[in-house]
Amino acid sequence: MLIGMMGVGKSTVGRRVARELSRSFVDSDDEVVARTGRAVAEIFATDGEPAFRAIEEEVMANLLASQTPSVIAAAGGSVLSSSTRARLRESGTVVWMRAPVDVLVGRTSRGTHRPALANDPRATLTQMETDREALYGEVADITVDCTAPITAVVGAIVRSVNEVDAQ
Repeated sequence: MLIGMMGVGKSTVGRRVARELSRSFVDSDDEVVARTGRAVAEIFATDGEPAFRAIEEEVMANLLASQTPSVIAAAGGSVLSSSTRARLRESGTVVWMRAPVDVLVGRTSRGTHRPALANDPRATLTQMETDREALYGEVADITVDCTAPITAVVGAIVRSVNEVDAQ
């Protein structure tokens, strides 16, 4: 299970980690889209964040209940749900992927599919990090610095997961 702020690289890294561990890869945002037939940005715009969070919570419950060994990239805000955090603590190895806000701003500025960052991305990401940092820490088994090259990040996660699995 990969958690962390938007733009930290959960989806990109997760696909590679899944390949290295011979597991399937699932992105919770993609699962929201598959379940609803609507883009995340559309759900935010038409139904609001609370409606999106309710859908996200259901999707996470289903993903975490699966018996299929998978690498799951959780949406950045999934830790806002206390029930999701409880499930995460029971679900296996949780990796908190971290990067400074400046790095996140650079990475998230490349796309237009992040409705929460429409106004002031730096201020929004800073506030999100402040609001979520303790929640990520509450459920994480492993913390990985994601400012390193992607191959180093993937390697660190794979080694850590293998070490935890061997115990």
